[in-house]
Amino acid sequence: MNRGHNRERIFDEDADYKVFLNAVQQACSRHDVAIHGFALMKNHFHLLVTPPTPVAIGKATKAFESKYCYYYNRKHHRIGSIWNGRYHDVPIESGWHWLVCLRYIELNPVRAEIVGDPAAYRWTSYQVHAASSGAHPWLASHPAYETLGASDEERQAVYRAICGAPLGGAELTLMRNRPVVQLAATG
Repeated sequence: MNRGHNRERIFDEDADYKVFLNAVQQACSRHDVAIHGFALMKNHFHLLVTPPTPVAIGKATKAFESKYCYYYNRKHHRIGSIWNGRYHDVPIESGWHWLVCLRYIELNPVRAEIVGDPAAYRWTSYQVHAASSGAHPWLASHPAYETLGASDEERQAVYRAICGAPLGGAELTLMRNRPVVQLAATG
């Protein structure tokens, strides 16, 4: 995750979200970082990824944040970083933890009271996990998600049910008392 400097907006319109996702996709592809989930909010973003090496996430993040910052600065006739600071990473140690991270990320617009239903928010990966939307074919599945069912339909139904309940206090504490970017452990 990273946030706009001074919690300022980093996305103003649909084109901004699209440019950012394109930059993320290209940078992560270049560095073999698998993207599993995302949420883009007006002043921050969340990504759930699996890097092939410890340094890959830093290289990919630098690439997409720099590219998007250049785009945003040109658009708004400004200079300097739009980011609050450097990302932090947290290794994910279990399938349960991975699912908590995915839910935390994809339910962000619901917790922020932007929407009541996560399916109503366009700029997350929720539709891919809950309804098999083909909108983001570059998203990689993860073994923790695959364990939710034997078929796409079963996994989606289970995931929708899991997301139907808000995150519990322990889950929110786990996510909020960590540095701000979550990395998925492989396997």
